[in-house]
Amino acid sequence: MKIEIDINELKVGHYVEKIIKQQGEFHLTSPGHIKSIQVINNLKHKKVQTLLIDSSKTIQDSLVNDKKAKLTKELQHAKRIFSESKNIQKQLFSQALSGATLELGPVIDVCNKSIDAIFNNPDSLACIINIRDKDEYLLEHSVSVSVYMTLFARYFKFDRDIIEKLSIGAFLHDIGKIKVPEDILNKPGKLTDVEFTVMKTHANHSINIIERTPGISKLSLEIAALHHEKLDGTGYPFQVKAENIHQYGRMIAICDIFDALTATRVYKKGFSHPKAFAILRELAQQNHLDESLVDHFIKCIGVFPVGSLVQLNSKKLAMIEARNDHTPTRPKVRSFYNVTVNDFIDAEDIDLTQTEDSIEKGICAEEFNLDMNKIIEMLMMDG
Repeated sequence: MKIEIDINELKVGHYVEKIIKQQGEFHLTSPGHIKSIQVINNLKHKKVQTLLIDSSKTIQDSLVNDKKAKLTKELQHAKRIFSESKNIQKQLFSQALSGATLELGPVIDVCNKSIDAIFNNPDSLACIINIRDKDEYLLEHSVSVSVYMTLFARYFKFDRDIIEKLSIGAFLHDIGKIKVPEDILNKPGKLTDVEFTVMKTHANHSINIIERTPGISKLSLEIAALHHEKLDGTGYPFQVKAENIHQYGRMIAICDIFDALTATRVYKKGFSHPKAFAILRELAQQNHLDESLVDHFIKCIGVFPVGSLVQLNSKKLAMIEARNDHTPTRPKVRSFYNVTVNDFIDAEDIDLTQTEDSIEKGICAEEFNLDMNKIIEMLMMDG
């Protein structure tokens, strides 16, 4: 059956007979199937408005990749959860600044949404974390640490009730930062000893605010209180030593530092994931972090985490699309940029186990003046 459809209704797999209406002067070489999102985007760019398709010839097989469509939907859902979480963080900071009691209900609800999303697809929220607004670090950091804590707890197969309490504690762990003067909180250079003393008070403020919150669990309060403690007893605010730091407290310290290392802020670029992992290992060797848990965290997140960027030996930039547990250094990637010509290229799925190409290094979008948000949006649309 031949029908006229709007360009916005055109899908991969449709068989196009001809262009009906357009503002430009584009001509099809011949009738044929739409084989990629790039083709659709090109038609839109050429100002094509309506087309005649033969619906009886629509292909519903491998050209329409259900798995990628499902992943795109999950990523969009994860992005909505992340946005909702930031809005709740904003409300919590406002409540804490005014001295009001925190409303725990919205926190419980959104943390459970995150847990459900992670259990459904552990890579979806982890990928969205890479879309960071350098102006919103204070809001995004606690959300991200909560996501990492949930991923870590799921990795260890903790009970759902425990995971929920850990997620909530991580979500609230930095609430006390709202009490720290902004010029110290956002200072681009190294803090003076006096400034660092003031900065460290955020942990005490967090504890005081959280323990006054009706319905908060002891476990949620405990991990928030321990996130800056070190195994050698040199952490803060209470200089707790290893024997008194439970596994949960050791876990959040790792999640907190990892997110701080990889996040880009107004005054500093984030480290690539491999570089951040190397720093975590250094801190473990200094007896600040639990060495065994650091290794488990790296295994949990992945040597090259889904959603992170790498440069291939072919000089292409690519996003990690799927991990390879058997050969972690050869995951599935999607290339999108050529550094030789400094320009975007048609996205291509590459299974590094099936090619001579390989990962040269992990990179950050800022190294090439790229916008991570636009990259993920583009690749989601292309998917």
